[in-house]
Amino acid sequence: MASPITFTSAGSSGAAGRAAPTNLQKAVLSVHQPPRAGGAAKPGAHMHDITFQFNPKELSLTKNARWERTPQPNVPKSGTPEFKGSEPCRLSLEVFLDATERMDDGVVKKVEQLFTCCAPTAESRQRAQGSPPWVVFKWGGMTGFPAFVASVSAKYTLFTPAGVPVRATCAVDLEEIAGEVGGQNPTSGALAARDSHVLVAGDTLQSLAHRAYGDPGLWRGIAEANEIDDPMRLRPGARLLVPALDEARGQGVRRGQ
Repeated sequence: MASPITFTSAGSSGAAGRAAPTNLQKAVLSVHQPPRAGGAAKPGAHMHDITFQFNPKELSLTKNARWERTPQPNVPKSGTPEFKGSEPCRLSLEVFLDATERMDDGVVKKVEQLFTCCAPTAESRQRAQGSPPWVVFKWGGMTGFPAFVASVSAKYTLFTPAGVPVRATCAVDLEEIAGEVGGQNPTSGALAARDSHVLVAGDTLQSLAHRAYGDPGLWRGIAEANEIDDPMRLRPGARLLVPALDEARGQGVRRGQ
């Protein structure tokens, strides 16, 4: 079931020429290389920032969960729903661009910069991976999840006499790199794949290892994968890499488990 949430900004401007508050913090799309080692724990090297000319008026956040029912005999659509994982979050927003004060090609260049986020990075092409850049939406004290730009659509609404677009509205959709997965069927024999987990209050490395592998003793593998020196100091909201089962076992052995 989709769970859309829309956030509305009371202080952002959606029209050119309106005075901005002196304490206004601009929204930023931080663009990074995809990580060289793979996985979904953290972005790679920072490439550049796309600073919003005007802060978005709304942010629309959507989350889908997967549920499976086990029907009872002769009772269709019955049974308690069983959680099978969550789809990646999606963040939708509008980017308003205006160059009527300078009447130059600034709007076109900014749109091209957004379009570039929908293509593989040059570095990933050299590694024959073809991965898109990772982006993180930031606004004031709010930092979003690592994502990629799933789509960008630009609508030009004003032009110079020479036909140069000087005003545009862009619809940008971001999709989370990794969503939360459901538990493995203990009788299936499947190994957990590389994944990530966002820490919440009360989480421990032992509880995370038990949920991922069925063995809390494999917490050292998660600690090594995330370079955690003090397992008693975990910050809620941080995203941890959860390595594959074989990898976690190997890391635990190397650390003397």
